[in-house]
Amino acid sequence: MRVLVVEDEVRLAKNIAAGLREGNGYAVDVVHDGRDALHLSGLNNYDLIVMDLMLPGAKGGDVVRALRAARNTSPVLVLTAMQSMDETIRLLDLGVDDYMTKPFDLRELLARAKALIRRRKGVAHAELAYGGLTMHTGEQAVRYRDAAVTLSATEYRILETLLYHPRVLVAKHELLESIYDINWDHHSNVIEAHLSNLRKKLKQVAGEDLVETVRGRGYRMVESR
Repeated sequence: MRVLVVEDEVRLAKNIAAGLREGNGYAVDVVHDGRDALHLSGLNNYDLIVMDLMLPGAKGGDVVRALRAARNTSPVLVLTAMQSMDETIRLLDLGVDDYMTKPFDLRELLARAKALIRRRKGVAHAELAYGGLTMHTGEQAVRYRDAAVTLSATEYRILETLLYHPRVLVAKHELLESIYDINWDHHSNVIEAHLSNLRKKLKQVAGEDLVETVRGRGYRMVESR
């Protein structure tokens, strides 16, 4: 999952990004200016945008208005110091999906981020399942029937991306964009090494391949027999 954090308080932006990376395992891009947020959101398909309202360049409300005018449907979680009912109504009318008032508990932000991303993916609860494979996104735990599957952070993110829509073919570039931030070298073949390790671990417990490669097109889950 890929998240954009837009916050002009540099230390707070770093803390939020670290929490999303370490707590939820997301790829996170960080900018401190509203204009940069609009630029990046036009280049990348973000699963979530976490944004302060009071930004240089372009205010948060203006950014949200521009995103929705451009038919950008990425969920937006706004961070604001304002607590009035009128302000809350205005934010929701603009197209904001959720908001938190400062100061806030980082654990709550991480929980709200997960919920917004699940909603965007069309998943109403924290468990993803396909065939005998289950993933609990809250606990970040994976099981095949009764057997626990131990995955690295990158392997987990790859599997999570595939499990959100298991019958859909996911292109290599889509996997890269969902698990790495803008500093990643998109020409690297390391994704294939992670996929190979993921396949081996799943095959050890399932006795068969659960991830299919469609040559030249991408990857998708295979329902176990």
